[in-house]
Amino acid sequence: MRTPLRDFLRTETGSAAVLLAAALAAVIWANAGPWSYESFWRMHLSVRLGPYGMSLELRDWVNSGLMTLFFLVIGLEARREFDMGELRERRRLALPLLAGISGMLVPVAIYLAFNAGQSSAHGWGVAMSTDTAFALGLLALLGDRLPGGLRTFILTVTVVDDFVALGVIAAAYSSNISVAALVTAGGIFVVILLVRAAGVRRGAVYAVLAVAAWVALLESGVDPIVIGLAMGLLTYAYPATRSDLERASSLFQLFREQPTPELERSVRLGLASALSPNERLQRMYHPVTSYVIVPLFALANAGIVISGSELARAFTSPITLGILFGYLLGKPVGILGASLLTTWLSRGRLRPPVGWGAIAAGGTIAGVGFTVSLLIATLAFDGNQLADAKIGILSAVVASFAVTWAVTWVIGILPQNLRIRGLLGKAESIVDLAVPVDLDRDHVRGPVDAPVTVVEYGDFECPYCGQAEPVVRELLADFGDVRYVWRHLPLNDVHPHAQLAAEAAEAAAEQGRYWEMHDLLLEHQGALDAADLLRYAEDIGLDTDRFHRDLRAHVGAARVAEDVESADLSGVSGTPTFFVNGRRHYGAYDIASLSAAVRAARDRAAMVS
Repeated sequence: MRTPLRDFLRTETGSAAVLLAAALAAVIWANAGPWSYESFWRMHLSVRLGPYGMSLELRDWVNSGLMTLFFLVIGLEARREFDMGELRERRRLALPLLAGISGMLVPVAIYLAFNAGQSSAHGWGVAMSTDTAFALGLLALLGDRLPGGLRTFILTVTVVDDFVALGVIAAAYSSNISVAALVTAGGIFVVILLVRAAGVRRGAVYAVLAVAAWVALLESGVDPIVIGLAMGLLTYAYPATRSDLERASSLFQLFREQPTPELERSVRLGLASALSPNERLQRMYHPVTSYVIVPLFALANAGIVISGSELARAFTSPITLGILFGYLLGKPVGILGASLLTTWLSRGRLRPPVGWGAIAAGGTIAGVGFTVSLLIATLAFDGNQLADAKIGILSAVVASFAVTWAVTWVIGILPQNLRIRGLLGKAESIVDLAVPVDLDRDHVRGPVDAPVTVVEYGDFECPYCGQAEPVVRELLADFGDVRYVWRHLPLNDVHPHAQLAAEAAEAAAEQGRYWEMHDLLLEHQGALDAADLLRYAEDIGLDTDRFHRDLRAHVGAARVAEDVESADLSGVSGTPTFFVNGRRHYGAYDIASLSAAVRAARDRAAMVS
């Protein structure tokens, strides 16, 4: 039940500790041996192929080379949210887009106010961008004190300002532009678009073209990391379809019968094609960027000599103060102000996915700037100015952590009704369940008027559905105001008895014994032959002759087919899949995860009513 978004958040939050450790290591290294720190990162590394080649400092290979993969991952996740996540409803993109832009403009204005009329004013780009890893890491540390919807909102905001920041780097912090090389890079990107339009799926083709575009951009004088974000945004995301999964399953069965190299290759290609390239690339590159590349970037750039005189100079420097107050004050004011103004101007049609208290906390979290800020600082400054900028960036990280903790503490001491309203807000949730629950048709367990409905698409032969069954029973026992609905999704390509078992449950329903049969089928998943089903019918007191006739006539087949069709419409391809009040539950189906989803749905339902 792991999903790309949960994997992304888990990796980012886990890597925040590694990133922090790398930044501290850089500071320790720079203070213990300032000469060795700078001399190491200024060493040149050359790559040559015949008469052609390039030579860059190690720091430049990290900043302009490896960081391209970091922005590729950011682009991939943004595209996934656009295709499959909260932003698939396009109107929901408007508010985080405006909040992201406002959350950059206000800090820049504050920085310029501190540096007006001075040469340091050209470093205004340092105060713009939020660090995704640190921001999501802070959200993880706060745990359940903030709603899960805030993560998607913050992620969208950070992608917006990363995208704008890369444009700023290309336009304001690139020098000696070579028009010929820039046109070449543009031409290569057009070729990439044409190859994508032609339906080419070979990753090697895109990799070669992307490297060529990167080299052209480097030669043009424009920082080439922009190609990473562009490639990520071009990569489609879509859920695995049942037809693709069934095809992969049939290929594996062929290989099981005849294990030849040719069929092995077909199986690999079939399995790979069942997943979207977006998900495959994220799984491939995201751990590397989070645990290696971004910490390496911090190690290469965060080193700064810290002494009493350095700190005294920095905290009287307009650069340090502009960055610190830009992030600490400008980010929350820009994000919260834009969200409030957009909601008011749209008369509530556009509103954030969480409450205003959560948005305020999100604004302070967005004040954590590190990766892109350091990148721009290295381009805009040198010497003492660069040292002042680094101190400002690191100070903003610490201060934003402290302010965010204070905001969440204040929210936590509010009365329950105000706290829930401040965290969840009144935004309508996206409904993922294509076919609503029908009390006259669906099989329902629990009070019919319950405020929370849990729908499970299941397969009686699926072992994971068997593992989920006691969790569902515990959930219904713990919550007296939850109703539970089972819908059939027999995976016939891997579970040969699942279809007949589903029809047996429907045959029992014809005699008013659906749930008794349902429970027996899940208790005896390894015994679902026709003879077993007849024995279960006798055990629960059914008219076995009628049950046998209905089973042979496939009376329940049409009902099972309707459930399968509703699963397809809702994008369900595997079992078990849960929906809580119409919203798909992403994550584990243990009692803690499902209980948290039910509590959130109940709180939201109470607010709406």
